[in-house]
Amino acid sequence: MTQLYKYHVFFCTHERTEGTACCEQHHASDLRAYAKQRVKDLKLKQIRINNAGCLSRCGLGPILVIYPEGTWYQYQTEADIDEIITSHLQNDTVVERLQQ
Repeated sequence: MTQLYKYHVFFCTHERTEGTACCEQHHASDLRAYAKQRVKDLKLKQIRINNAGCLSRCGLGPILVIYPEGTWYQYQTEADIDEIITSHLQNDTVVERLQQ
């Protein structure tokens, strides 16, 4: 049986080797791992956290998108990730200050 997700979160973790702007310069993989662990710790079963290739918003990095709505967020810290999890993923409320 296929598990259905309420939210599917894609973190751009793309790294450019030529030195141009990319999300991985802002530790996107580490913050994605943090988000994945927080969702697991909170036992949020209907949330899926994934890596994504380049999401073509390199200058805004790090960036993530939440589906099914297609809500984009720019984040910097674990506190930002916590706010997105609590507000958006648990309480269905967009975090306007981080929205892109």
